[in-house]
Amino acid sequence: MTTTAASLRVMVVDDSNTIRRSAEIFLKQGGHEVLLAEDGFDALAKIDEHQPQMIFCDILMPKLDGYQTCSIIKRNQRFASIPVVMLSSKDGVFDKARGRMVGSHDYLTKPFTKDQLLQAVQKISALG
Repeated sequence: MTTTAASLRVMVVDDSNTIRRSAEIFLKQGGHEVLLAEDGFDALAKIDEHQPQMIFCDILMPKLDGYQTCSIIKRNQRFASIPVVMLSSKDGVFDKARGRMVGSHDYLTKPFTKDQLLQAVQKISALG
């Protein structure tokens, strides 16, 4: 499969090591640079330093959930333009709507395939 998307710096925020690792492998196979964060606080600490061009963020996390994390990112002038894709094991209309309300660009249901993940990256990067 050829990717038309340019290489991006992508952050994956998930409290599940399994999800982080599989997303990292898929994204690297797609030619992207990958940053990992295990929760919202970890993500917020790394965003400033690493300036990701896109963020995949799990919804259900301890301490700071995905909605709160996305909301904080979007309220910060310096990071507001970074596209955020919510990750959730639930595929509910309410979850998707709530994700859009806090500023997420898309929604991906877990478990995701390599193709689904890379298509999400391609879709977002096409928006430019």
